Amino acid sequence: MAFAVTLHLLSAVIWVGGMFFAVYVLRLAAGPMEPADRIALWSRSFKKFFPWVWCAVILLISSGYYITFVGYSGFKNLPVLYHIMHLLGWLMVILYLHLWFAPYSRFKRAVEEQNIAVAGQNLNQIRMIVTANLWLGLLNIILGATGRYIN
Repeated sequence: MAFAVTLHLLSAVIWVGGMFFAVYVLRLAAGPMEPADRIALWSRSFKKFFPWVWCAVILLISSGYYITFVGYSGFKNLPVLYHIMHLLGWLMVILYLHLWFAPYSRFKRAVEEQNIAVAGQNLNQIRMIVTANLWLGLLNIILGATGRYIN
């Protein structure tokens, strides 16, 4: 069980920490750059970060269900806050899947076609989704860290 919880925690830290870095550090640092350079930076960053997100998503889902069914013998025995975390986690996954298959797909195509304006529009959509997911992730971390103290 300790291994599953560790994988779950590290996966959340990697995904949410990466989103925090993207929204509150990289975006601000890239702001003064020329649009083409900014798009190129984000394109390279996404190529490096998104494989980690896929790993995190797979590990979060698999470890979460392992914890649920092995540690708690199913959903009926889970604390209410874990049900909330489960819902928030799936919302995050759905948002990430939308990001991957819609604006990120269009962003990659625009980058390949060197269409900076369209890439920028899709980058803005990605930013909004990542920001929403960041706050859902932070809420999930708060629930996971403090849930046992809330009655």
